[in-house]
Amino acid sequence: MTQDSATITRRRFVAISASALGAAIAGLPMAAGAATPLTRWRGVALGAEASISLRHPEAGRIITACRAEIARLERIFSLYDAESVLTRLNADGRLDAPPFELLELLGQCDVLNAATGGLFDPTVQPLWAAYAEAFAGGRAPDADAIDRALERVGWSGVSAEAGQIAFARPGMAITLNGIAQGYVADRVAALLRAEGLTDVLVNTGEMRALGGHPDGGAWPVSFDDGSGAPAGSIDLRDAALASSAPLGTAFDAEGRVGHILDPRSGKPAAPAWRLVSVTARTAALADGLSTAFCLMSRAEIERTLASFPDAALAHLA
Repeated sequence: MTQDSATITRRRFVAISASALGAAIAGLPMAAGAATPLTRWRGVALGAEASISLRHPEAGRIITACRAEIARLERIFSLYDAESVLTRLNADGRLDAPPFELLELLGQCDVLNAATGGLFDPTVQPLWAAYAEAFAGGRAPDADAIDRALERVGWSGVSAEAGQIAFARPGMAITLNGIAQGYVADRVAALLRAEGLTDVLVNTGEMRALGGHPDGGAWPVSFDDGSGAPAGSIDLRDAALASSAPLGTAFDAEGRVGHILDPRSGKPAAPAWRLVSVTARTAALADGLSTAFCLMSRAEIERTLASFPDAALAHLA
């Protein structure tokens, strides 16, 4: 069973405030002379709810191009697509002439793995599969199953070069679900910037804002940390935002066994945090950091952030 095909649901912990979706925000009227309405496309990207909000007289053409780019990247990174590049790499243990996007993202994974002391580790996919298979049968994986999976985990076992990506040990596999949604947001944002757009919000499960809202101000984003009370908000402008929650996706029906797995122990992240949200220059960086931070103490998070001056905690609860 792969990550995208598991019958579990990823909760939404951030939302664009309703006032940002109309013609005005925070009581501000539509900008003078702005006859073109705000367009918001809704869809799915890598299994997550997605949207693109923009104002442009050729919005339909631009969104069509964005959708094509999302589909192209899904054919590289998806674990659900049996023909995707990542699925073929995991099945064969090697991939000749890998696409640039996969190499670029693995390079970012390498930086994050080093900066987080190995806690950000895409090779946890065998662990994820062990948990998903066991819980599909109504039980938790036993210690032997976890130990067998851990034998195939370790970022040092991944070799990524221009001509080939290869795994050092049979049965190794990687998941990019802790960073690929952010990377897709960055790529779509780059496409929109090339079209000359400056005030756009891309949401592919993680968010990337170019400029602010077309009517003025920033994009207001609210947090839901599952506490039952308003958890705060952030004004997003010229930045990315990503959120992770240890129990946002769970293997068990009771929602107690979370999906973020510790590559050291093979166990789910301790439920220290309900929600970790990070802002950064790129959505891929914010995505990867928010994933790893679920496995860290507050002091460890602060030490890691010192290596990334453009990143910051937006919410921690």
